[in-house]
Amino acid sequence: MAAHGSAGHDTGSGAAGTWADRDLRQDKPHSARMYDFYLGGKDNYPADREAAAKVVTAFPGIKVCARANRAFMHRATRLLARRGIRQWLDIGTGIPTSPNLHEVAQAVAPDARVVYVDNDPVVLAHANALLISSDEGRTAYIEADVLDPETILTAPQLTGTLDLTQPVALSLNALMHFVPDEQDPYGIVDRLMSALPSGSALALSHCTQDFDPATWQRVVDIYISSGTPAQLRGKTEVEGFFKGLDMVGPGVEVAHRWHPDEGTDATVATGEVTDAEVSLWAGVGFKP
Repeated sequence: MAAHGSAGHDTGSGAAGTWADRDLRQDKPHSARMYDFYLGGKDNYPADREAAAKVVTAFPGIKVCARANRAFMHRATRLLARRGIRQWLDIGTGIPTSPNLHEVAQAVAPDARVVYVDNDPVVLAHANALLISSDEGRTAYIEADVLDPETILTAPQLTGTLDLTQPVALSLNALMHFVPDEQDPYGIVDRLMSALPSGSALALSHCTQDFDPATWQRVVDIYISSGTPAQLRGKTEVEGFFKGLDMVGPGVEVAHRWHPDEGTDATVATGEVTDAEVSLWAGVGFKP
């Protein structure tokens, strides 16, 4: 698949062509680059690898968790596309890893449109990989932070790509555990969902301490000491993000057990890993 013209994609503030002028903060670990390390990627720096290695030592299952999260994103996207969703707002995109969300969506619905959002300059540096859309569809990238939903919702890259009078899937994969309670995570999700019409959906995954509290406390301590806020949440707390939404069965579930029939990475298929290794609650709900 080749890149298409400007009608097919758009970049956000600090467009992809100007990333080289940005401070990539190579001396400070970033969650997106640590996640890239867990997935076996190469777009990370020594500070990221050092912090990530500490996490792997504390919790060897973190790589399984990362793969399970990515597989959930694929399955949730595929299910939503099959249920008629044609637009996505994906916040906390991370460094591109094929297949990206738009590739999964457009494999089902070639006219699908996706707006990606992240706040890591390294993700911006690779944003062109997120902008290779089908001819019928469209993708865009916004450099912004989930803590500032108004900037996201008013960005021309969003309003010029998505039709907010039609259903949109808000995708928040492995993101909200980096938003502690003092930053109003539930209010942020409510604000984003309030901007979307009836028939829209929320797809969310969230790390949890429910299956191994002591180990996950060590993981959180590593992130916090590296400068990244983090807060784990139990199942009931994760269900709180879906308040007022009509849940897709079975509701909030351990990620690898959520709709395995939608197709999954064989390495995280149900029965091949433990719930404790995955330690990730996930679900999808529709706005009435």
